[in-house]
Amino acid sequence: MISLAYYDSPLGRITIAAKEEKICGAWFEGQKYFLSSLKQQQTQDQLTPVLEQAQGWLDHYFLGEDIEMDLPLLAEGTSFQKTVWEVLQTIPYGSTMTYGEVSREVSRLLGRDKMSAQAVGQAVGHNPISILIPCHRVLGKSGSLIGYAGGIGRKKSLLEMEGSI
Repeated sequence: MISLAYYDSPLGRITIAAKEEKICGAWFEGQKYFLSSLKQQQTQDQLTPVLEQAQGWLDHYFLGEDIEMDLPLLAEGTSFQKTVWEVLQTIPYGSTMTYGEVSREVSRLLGRDKMSAQAVGQAVGHNPISILIPCHRVLGKSGSLIGYAGGIGRKKSLLEMEGSI
């Protein structure tokens, strides 16, 4: 059973999902792939302790505080996607990486010579735990604001709040 809770952020309502006391989803309502990782799973609106912790973390985050992300996460996806999402979690608050830089790091972790930035972009876009796994910190070449499932306007606002643009 997936438990759901909601958070009214300055950028719109966020639906947060938990499975087995781990956060398995966080999406701005209406964003691309909204609730996509919960396909055919039973859900219920229930504020569990981990969902309450996630709401508290988001309170601090939206106040512009650089706080450690120490919530238990359960990002379900392919092994490639999980590797990409692990790299995203290494991008510090207030910093960014390009898709090319993420590609190079994923290549290194997987022991490959190179990796398609497009494939990485697909994995970044399918991140089921927005903000907590900071896919908004990934930029295009020369720092261009591209590719955020929650919308470019939200991406820009998040990066401005963090002081990275």
